[in-house]
Amino acid sequence: MNKDLISIKDLKIQDIEILFQMASDLKQRRKRGEKVIHLLDGKSLGLLFEKPSTRTRISFEIAIRELGGSSLFLQSDQLQLKRGEPIGDAAKIFSLYLDALVVRTFNHDNLIELAKNASIPVINGLSDFSHPCQVLSDMFTIKEKKGDLKNIKLTYIGSGNNVCNSWIYAAAKADINLVIASPKGYEPKDKILKEAQKINSKCKIELIRDPFKAVKGTDVIYTDVWVSMGEEAEKKQRIIDFKGFQVNGKLIKLAKKNVLVMHCLPAHRGEEITGEILDGSNSVVWQQAENKLHLQKALLVLLLTEK
Repeated sequence: MNKDLISIKDLKIQDIEILFQMASDLKQRRKRGEKVIHLLDGKSLGLLFEKPSTRTRISFEIAIRELGGSSLFLQSDQLQLKRGEPIGDAAKIFSLYLDALVVRTFNHDNLIELAKNASIPVINGLSDFSHPCQVLSDMFTIKEKKGDLKNIKLTYIGSGNNVCNSWIYAAAKADINLVIASPKGYEPKDKILKEAQKINSKCKIELIRDPFKAVKGTDVIYTDVWVSMGEEAEKKQRIIDFKGFQVNGKLIKLAKKNVLVMHCLPAHRGEEITGEILDGSNSVVWQQAENKLHLQKALLVLLLTEK
């Protein structure tokens, strides 16, 4: 793997396969009762967060602890970065004290600047552009449930946001047939779609306006909130624009009988997905959440141990 995990587009398919193999092994060892595996004894993980977090923060903190290391939560507004310390200088300081840094930020460019100036691994815990740890753990979940990723049809219903971007790169890397259903004006950017084609000229990514058409024969339905962090001022308009894009009982009847329903959470029940579907027999959202722990454990081991 590269030094950092900034985007799925930077990974080779071999990297992804190794991550999944190690995540599966670590998951089984935890289920056997091995809560502490001393692979990262003495290692320290910094968590530099600008945005609120539940799953990302908890899963990374528990991951490093169960590997024998420790974590330090760094709230950005309590650091000198708030007073204008250059990002490059801060990156050098983080590198002196920590072994790796997870960053959850609004501005993707700041993440790139941190990684460029840090000598330690920098992990994208979420940015306005991509959410690689989320989608990697979701890919791992699909592989567990379906046995393989190749030629799986996944229908993403929602805005062309950071999660959608990561799924576009994932589709190109893993030969997933991706269908994206978004209202007009909320589609992913052409640049990202073109990058996916450069990665894999044979990848199948289709944009369909009608979500009911998009889910026909699909193996996986994936959705996300209609209003992400930082978009609260657009809430009223977005709810109007996304009318008809809710994942509900009527919609999933058009998919395969054993379709997996996924959501990266937190969910707004009654908006992008109904509570009935979120808690229903097709839902794997809680497995997704659990698998963040196992996938991120594997990621930390690969980034922080000798090759």
